[in-house]
Amino acid sequence: MEKLYYSIGEVAEILGESTSLVRFWANSFPKHIKPNRTAKGNRQFTMDDLEALKQIHLLVKGQGMTLEGAAKKLSGEIKTVDNKVKVLESLKAMRGQLEEIRKTL
Repeated sequence: MEKLYYSIGEVAEILGESTSLVRFWANSFPKHIKPNRTAKGNRQFTMDDLEALKQIHLLVKGQGMTLEGAAKKLSGEIKTVDNKVKVLESLKAMRGQLEEIRKTL
């Protein structure tokens, strides 16, 4: 079941990055990431925010783009990046399954 909101720690764990980097990206991409805030001021990320962060992660960490380049790419080619993120996630899931099968052999 999909969660309604993710904490910054959960998002950082999903991405495999630090919470400070997630916070930095959230501040750097206000058009694409709009986390809600709790009464205490903690960020709560939606699934759309998480998907945007995955796309940013792919562009910046995976393809070595600058933040400016990633912002331009996100504004113009969200579908292409989104498909690459989904393919990458599928491949990671398959790798995990294959590793589990290897362990049983």
